[in-house]
Amino acid sequence: MHMRTTNNTILIVGGTSGIGRALAETFFTRGNKVIIAGRRQTLLDEIANCHPGIYSVRLDVQDAASVARAAEEVRSRFPELNVLIANAGISRSEDMKSDDWDTSVAEQVVQTNILGVLRVVSAFLPQLKAKRDAAIMATSSALAFVPRADFPTYCASKAFLHSWLQSLRHQLKHFPVEVLELSPPYVQSELTGPQQASDPRAMPLPEFVAEVLRILESADHSRGEILLPRDLPRRWAERDGRYDEIFAAQNPS
Repeated sequence: MHMRTTNNTILIVGGTSGIGRALAETFFTRGNKVIIAGRRQTLLDEIANCHPGIYSVRLDVQDAASVARAAEEVRSRFPELNVLIANAGISRSEDMKSDDWDTSVAEQVVQTNILGVLRVVSAFLPQLKAKRDAAIMATSSALAFVPRADFPTYCASKAFLHSWLQSLRHQLKHFPVEVLELSPPYVQSELTGPQQASDPRAMPLPEFVAEVLRILESADHSRGEILLPRDLPRRWAERDGRYDEIFAAQNPS
């Protein structure tokens, strides 16, 4: 059982920008019914106007009541939903050396990247379990495996998701729900701010999404992990005895 790339009804939470929007537009052009969910109504409207046929639902992952309302709306309007992409996430640097450092940024990251994903999966899982060919994809990061120390809570939140998705996959092994972990490299989105979208060191979004579709179509993702070949050394750093070397390269002193 592997997620197909056409003829799905796909809900993309965090679908108004970056990777989520690029996935939404690509899946839409491949003949999927696509629903984007996000908290900014102006962006939802803008995308729907640019792409007639893409639907939208307002959803704030930090607000449990908003998630519940969105799940009820989707059950009513799109009972055929069979794919959930939990992509909402934020990234912020933190300077823990500073006397001004507090946990405010960390709490925002945990609220969105961890609790947001758990809330969304919990809300939509009953609908997905009733399908014959369902999938849940959550966006982790290649930094789940070796952190960048200036983004401590962000990297830790993705390490949490990496572990949690393994447990979810195991618990759902007798249900027709594939559990996928999308672990992007550094891509040209605005995750850390507008400058990232044009950073030449970052992978262009269309190139990344094309690679994700290739991996899905070929089912070239053992253990449900969607990783680019360039990120495999990071994924297996501990096993291969290269953790200290790769950590040092990512975190020059």
